[in-house]
Amino acid sequence: MRINDSTPKADGFYMPAEFEEHRCTYVLWPEREDNWRENAEPGQAVFKQVIRTIAKYEPVMVGTNKSQYLNLLEMNMPNVQILEISNNDAWIRDCGATFVVNGTGNMRAVDWKFNAWGGLVNGLYFPWDQDDFVAAKMAAIEGVDYYHLTDFVLEGGSIHSDGQGTILTTEECLLDPGRNPDMTKEQIEEMLKEYLGAEKVLWLPKGIYMDEDTNGHVDNICQFVEPGKVVLAWEDNEQDPQYERSKAAYDYLSSQTDAKGRSLEIVKIHVPNPVLITQEEADHVDVVEGSFPRREGDRLPASYVNYYNCNGAIILPIFNDPHDQEAIDTLQSLFPDKVIEPIYAREIILGGGNIHCITQQVPRL
Repeated sequence: MRINDSTPKADGFYMPAEFEEHRCTYVLWPEREDNWRENAEPGQAVFKQVIRTIAKYEPVMVGTNKSQYLNLLEMNMPNVQILEISNNDAWIRDCGATFVVNGTGNMRAVDWKFNAWGGLVNGLYFPWDQDDFVAAKMAAIEGVDYYHLTDFVLEGGSIHSDGQGTILTTEECLLDPGRNPDMTKEQIEEMLKEYLGAEKVLWLPKGIYMDEDTNGHVDNICQFVEPGKVVLAWEDNEQDPQYERSKAAYDYLSSQTDAKGRSLEIVKIHVPNPVLITQEEADHVDVVEGSFPRREGDRLPASYVNYYNCNGAIILPIFNDPHDQEAIDTLQSLFPDKVIEPIYAREIILGGGNIHCITQQVPRL
């Protein structure tokens, strides 16, 4: 059932943390040729690896357009269910439902308005009509009621919850003119509190350098490890444009407390060396009017913080970079009871995001 006359907070629901137990993970299958090179086949190979890896730890629900349905069925992946879910592209973290729970074992979903990261102002593609239906379809598959917003734009990658009333986000994204230009920062914050059942919103200034696709999503620069503790994408080189962004985030977080009044422990994870698009990679993406171009030499917003925290494992993007092992070791120390599952994720970052961006968790009640 669609709920139009109340909010999760008013009804006693809140967004749990990603590090809490999941019932399953949702993924959408990539295929659009103006974003994924070589008919999306290299990207699909990495998506398949991500799906198979997550499925070792929890069920995976893979949504696909009709054109790829039989292809996916033939893969016969264990602990994976294939669903026909029409979509414009594969970023389910952003277009999919945000699930909220209450203290008595009930779950609902939030269906934000999706406009492809900026709509007609600075969005990445047009149309995005099928993406905007994905959240409601996820709610129907899960058999839960959902809150439907018709005039508030938000992507799931722009928020992160500690499960105890604190939300992370960035000013760069949520105050971008392509989202909710007629709302003040205070009004946007109130919406986050109402629809995520939160008490406090922490506003990092900016996201990762050159994250132009999403306008600086928080899930690429900072995530909660546990209540009161975050990981932050870091750059030591003061000459690199990322340094200023990471330092501003660090200074801001150091000055803040969470919803429970705790000072935040900040764990730095160095970003990989700059990842640049090659001529071959740029040449094999179809150029279509209205889509975001891929050009040789463009720097990609690569970050180890864009990992997915599933039951029993951290699914970690790596880049064949000298900093890979440091990221693996740091996350293993933060999650000693979980398996660190590194996946070479260059093909996903070429598409504009990474492993966290292509996943969306459903809480276990």
